[in-house]
Amino acid sequence: MEETSTKTIERIGEQRKHVMERLGRIRRRIAVMSGKGGVGKTTVAINIAALLAENNSVGLLDADIDCPNVNKFLGITEKFSVSGGKIKPVEKYGMKIASMASLQDSEDTAIIWRGPMISHAILQFLELVEWGNLDYLIIDTPPGTSDAALTLMQLVQLSGVVIVSTPHPVSLTDANKAINMAKQMNVPVLGIIENMAGGIFGSGVEKLAESSGVPLLGSIKLQKTLSSLTSGGVPAVKDDKNLRKDFENIVKKLLLHQQKD
Repeated sequence: MEETSTKTIERIGEQRKHVMERLGRIRRRIAVMSGKGGVGKTTVAINIAALLAENNSVGLLDADIDCPNVNKFLGITEKFSVSGGKIKPVEKYGMKIASMASLQDSEDTAIIWRGPMISHAILQFLELVEWGNLDYLIIDTPPGTSDAALTLMQLVQLSGVVIVSTPHPVSLTDANKAINMAKQMNVPVLGIIENMAGGIFGSGVEKLAESSGVPLLGSIKLQKTLSSLTSGGVPAVKDDKNLRKDFENIVKKLLLHQQKD
């Protein structure tokens, strides 16, 4: 058992070394996480990336292998260009974007894979996508704290993670698990973002931030505008001045805390 454990650690170490050689031209790698699905994590990741891309070179990796939504939210229908065994990301809104959806024949195709296959797919994405020189790589992770999130934390030297949660008690419980996972993996938690904020469930996200020692980066109110813009393939920061201001404040705090770490 001890020998197997040692070999596993050595294998992960070699994979991490190889991945980081591929990602070596990326200055900062930030993962956007959530403890559960349905909290708006992908929407947050897209809008953070779109804002950063206005003044920086930015990549957006959709690491949700079996349920990729980044392409859908950005109105992307293009397939990857593959040359020499390397994948060229799709470009839109000033971002380089890589998603499993760009490999599928149809967005309705079900990807029915076990954890190890998903982890292997993430590893291949990390090794094969030609990002080039980037200031930021924003990674939209799958929800939860299982194999996929673990793979990313093991293989990528992350600059930090951002946690997204709604004020709902179940979301808060799962967000706390995501925070604890990052801490156990020695990955800096840059902050938590409250999405779908409103008066129904109170200030649970703020309390979670205080109790866990994690900065509260900001709150985004529950509103129809954000949903309709996302469904229409346009980042909210490009078409709604109020939402843009909310995300500008979030990104400003995020960069401040990222520099501290």
